[in-house]
Amino acid sequence: MATNLVIVESPTKARTLSKFLGNNYQIEASMGHIRDLPKSELGVDVEHNFEPKYIIPRDKRKKANEIKKLVEGAKVVYLASDPDREGEAIAWHLTQLTIDNGQLTKKMANFKRVVFHEITPEAIKEAFKTPREIDFKLVDAQQARRILDRLVGYKLSPLLWQKVKRGLSAGRVQSVALRLIVEREREIQAFKPDEYWIIDVTLQCHPERSEGSLANASSNKLRDSSASPQNDRSQFTVTLIEINGKKAEVKDGTTARKITGDLEKATYTIEKVTKKQVKRHPYPPFTTSTMQQAASNKLSFTAKRTMNLAQGLYEHGLITYMRTDSFNLAASAISAVRGYISSNFGKDFLPPSPKYYKSKSKNAQEAHEAIRPTDLNKTSNAILSLGLNKDHIRLYDLIWKRFLACQMNEAIMDQTTVDVIAKGNHPEERSDEGSYLLRATGSVIRFEGWLKVYKQSLKTSFESKLSNSVYGKVAEDEEKDEGEKILPEVSENEKLNLLQVIPSQHFTEPPPRFNEASLIKKLEELGIGRPSTYAPILSTIQERFYVERVERRFIPTALGFAVIDFLVKNFANIVDYKFTAGMEDQLDEIARGERQWQPTLKTFYEPFEKHLKEVEDTAEKIKVEVEVTDKICPLCGKNLIVRIGRFGKFLACSGFPECKHTQSLEEIVNAKCPEDGGDIVVRHTKKRKTFYGCKNWPKCKYASWTKPK
Repeated sequence: MATNLVIVESPTKARTLSKFLGNNYQIEASMGHIRDLPKSELGVDVEHNFEPKYIIPRDKRKKANEIKKLVEGAKVVYLASDPDREGEAIAWHLTQLTIDNGQLTKKMANFKRVVFHEITPEAIKEAFKTPREIDFKLVDAQQARRILDRLVGYKLSPLLWQKVKRGLSAGRVQSVALRLIVEREREIQAFKPDEYWIIDVTLQCHPERSEGSLANASSNKLRDSSASPQNDRSQFTVTLIEINGKKAEVKDGTTARKITGDLEKATYTIEKVTKKQVKRHPYPPFTTSTMQQAASNKLSFTAKRTMNLAQGLYEHGLITYMRTDSFNLAASAISAVRGYISSNFGKDFLPPSPKYYKSKSKNAQEAHEAIRPTDLNKTSNAILSLGLNKDHIRLYDLIWKRFLACQMNEAIMDQTTVDVIAKGNHPEERSDEGSYLLRATGSVIRFEGWLKVYKQSLKTSFESKLSNSVYGKVAEDEEKDEGEKILPEVSENEKLNLLQVIPSQHFTEPPPRFNEASLIKKLEELGIGRPSTYAPILSTIQERFYVERVERRFIPTALGFAVIDFLVKNFANIVDYKFTAGMEDQLDEIARGERQWQPTLKTFYEPFEKHLKEVEDTAEKIKVEVEVTDKICPLCGKNLIVRIGRFGKFLACSGFPECKHTQSLEEIVNAKCPEDGGDIVVRHTKKRKTFYGCKNWPKCKYASWTKPK
């Protein structure tokens, strides 16, 4: 029997570790937390220093007994849970299984904590060679967060039942995220668009003057977004930026028509040509939040999906630990990537010294690494051989490219700005009166630098294993270049021919609704949440039906509005951005040993509890607005309204409780079924995942994860 027991969280991680450890090690998975606070009660003794009442949940009792027996028979127990606060807490909870009648058994001395940020032979060997004790500062920080969230949730939720709607629940950080979404929606509702006009002018220089530029652009294989349908690169478009030396602000059609008339009669002369070299620097390696943002923007993954995929990649030894806010890279990783760049791209792409990136987060744990591949030579064939799927490959490709690019030379662009003066035909006119300044800016890539990595795919043969459409998405440039506009070669004082004046009416637009990427970015900017919390935050506010995702953007429901209105009015500090960020800072201070967790909770809880009682006695009930539809109840003839239940939206009679009629709600979207032309409706799986189906089901079986066009 093995004399050494290794405990990890998941079977996948256990299988990967078994490849590197010998027969003297038995590896067991705890399946996550083995103990937790009870669901049926508060589980925190607020009268006795916030002592938590941990239990072994019913579904974990069998596993706990198995682990306890294994611990009793092992010579050394290595606790190999994840290298963060949650992992440290899991390790500590495992040691508590050996407490009998309040006393630690002798087995306690045989526990050793091993920490590694990547599951590779070298990292595992080093971790087991240098085990450490459990870091109780990290355990305290995790406990403080868990208890703090429990206090807020369990104390606020009954009040929401009483004052807003039965069955609601509140969360400390989730409520702040909801507030951001609600406030953005109210900005949009209050927004009043302003009219403005953009005036473009298409000009032509002498064709023979542009041949050099045409040949040059062709050699660089760059597209020309300003070329005419006939591909005449002697033509280019300039935009009006100044009128009589002042910024052009055209706010109505009358003014636009007057300016258009002037420009149609004007003569055009190149006033100035400015050329400069511009460098585009690579982006830092991924942290948890930037990986989630990129996966949302480029791959349309939810934060939860991204973290599940990253967990799989990590546990199979393909990437470093995926919960991190650090840009730090191991010296060995930098050495490996520099060698890879030199061998595969050439020395021109390799900087003379490594690039280092500093996190903007004052609480970033620099001992952790950024997210990177553990081996740059591992391709998607290796991923497929491990039984992972196409989405694992797509996320891995994103991480692979970002890591490689972050250590490459800058891209170099030649940027040209052409200023054109349009004036009347009277030479006696003053230079600053009756004149229009128009401008065009274009650029040409002179050296691709790090952009080159996005123009190649991993050295694999997975095109044959995946569909072409998936391969195309994987190979897409994560950092899409802005459309490069190539200008013809022109010189100062050169006369130009007018081809067309193009006025276009526009209106200012409201701020966009948050999507997952922009909401995570905003939370991070405000200092709210940490790498492990972003995905649960976004999942929770959707599961509680406080927001809906429509075309990947968040829209608050009437319920979400009501909850935030109540919390802002009665618990302003709970949903205050600075207050919540300050609590995060205090949790970080606990993790660093600079603050004690129990006094921190006491400072928060005592005024919170007092205020709870005041609100319970004085606060008015908030009415949740209902959405009245034009559909009629088949039983009593009254209008049906939209309600939200345990499983989402449904239609109910407005005459409730006299009339109890309900029916399912079919949300029709602006699309037609590609098979029979019927309306497309939004449907949900049992796990609340949204998909699109034909209204004529079951006659038509069409269904898709993405909305048809």
